[in-house]
Amino acid sequence: MDIEKLKINLADSGCNTDDSDYIVRMCSGGNMREALHMMKKNRCRLMEELHEKGRKVDCLDYLIRETEKEISKYGGI
Repeated sequence: MDIEKLKINLADSGCNTDDSDYIVRMCSGGNMREALHMMKKNRCRLMEELHEKGRKVDCLDYLIRETEKEISKYGGI
């Protein structure tokens, strides 16, 4: 595995420095299973953040729909 590309991709994916350094050490040392485990752990964290943002967007969408209903109900106050 190209270590420089790995470092760039880990940074681009939002891995923090400690996790990124750990993954690079594991790959460099041949412990690919542990590196994979840490990558999957970071992926899970990112997915949870994505879902949280999605819930926030859903809340705003609801408020927008309700506000639009109120505007049309009262003739565009």
